[in-house]
Amino acid sequence: MTTIAPPFSNPVQWQQNVGLARAACARIFRDGGVPGDALRAFHLDGSNAPADWSVAVDRIAASLSQPISVRRAA
Repeated sequence: MTTIAPPFSNPVQWQQNVGLARAACARIFRDGGVPGDALRAFHLDGSNAPADWSVAVDRIAASLSQPISVRRAA
């Protein structure tokens, strides 16, 4: 499945972030976790966690694509 980069990100950076998010989600899945656990691992709101791993990967990649100053403020 191909994900589309958000308009605020560099396409190369987006693909790297998707790869990192997939690897992290795969490890969490392998250890018996759910998508909400993956979101919480990246300090994202996991209370309304999606039941779909692809949505979790996209949310994590989008958060990694934001500038550091924006990520620290959250």
